[in-house]
Amino acid sequence: MLIIGSHVSFSKDQLLGSVKEAISYGSNAFMFYTGAPQNTVRSSIDDYKTIEAYNLMQENKIALEHVVCHAPYIINLANNKELDKYRFSIDFLIKELERCALLGIKNIVLHPGSAVGLDRVDALKNIIYALNLALDTTDSVTVCLETMAGKGTELGIDLDEMSTLIDGINKKELIGVCLDTCHLNDSGVSIEKFDEYLNEFDKKIGIDKIKVVHINDSKNALGSHKDRHELLGFGTIGFDNLMNVIYNPRLENIPKILETPYVSKSEDAKERDYPPYKFEIEEIRSRTFDENIQTKIREFYSK
Repeated sequence: MLIIGSHVSFSKDQLLGSVKEAISYGSNAFMFYTGAPQNTVRSSIDDYKTIEAYNLMQENKIALEHVVCHAPYIINLANNKELDKYRFSIDFLIKELERCALLGIKNIVLHPGSAVGLDRVDALKNIIYALNLALDTTDSVTVCLETMAGKGTELGIDLDEMSTLIDGINKKELIGVCLDTCHLNDSGVSIEKFDEYLNEFDKKIGIDKIKVVHINDSKNALGSHKDRHELLGFGTIGFDNLMNVIYNPRLENIPKILETPYVSKSEDAKERDYPPYKFEIEEIRSRTFDENIQTKIREFYSK
């Protein structure tokens, strides 16, 4: 079964609002942040809204195990040069794990972190130490380390680094991986050879550790280490290569989440205002690329 969705908001209606947005796109999966990804402002979980969300999900055949949380970008487990900031990142991740548990969410995606002046080996050890502390506080939420593009001093940019991180985790049942197609491309992995990558992943880590896949085209060339997402089929990866990822039989039961950029209100506008997900999900279900999708998105949302 195709399990497809996108990033959605988590606003005043919390999980209920996220479900409503996902339904509007024709999704049967979705991903959300429990607050703004750039800050620590978080509201208390409203159990009544959560129950309403569960009921609406059941009515629309969205399984709770296909709902994914994403940890905020401000968490950096790799750098401990300033111990107060390092401890803050660990404590905030623990709070995010608690919020996921309250919502019944089983998987949270996390950027491993950036070394920022530290030796990469030491930075990897810092991530392992922090994750073990955080995972000691939960028995129900799996941290899914996202594959990164290699921008700046990011960690988790290849299978060797991912393998090192996972090997160091005590509760291995609570550690997984989130593949990101744009990040893979920008780190140097050719999506044209995705099956070869999965073969290597299976040897070094185990394919069962893949829990989520972010589906994005890329604005950048292979190995550019830049991390700029693009609409499906409009980037350097290409529509057919992305379809091969989405419909890969080895990833059949794993949620695929779109994080493609919003479409601007007009062709010459710099801001991006309209979500493309309803239309991209239709493309994915039909396996047909629509070169006029941006025009259709503008027409649909400007009515």
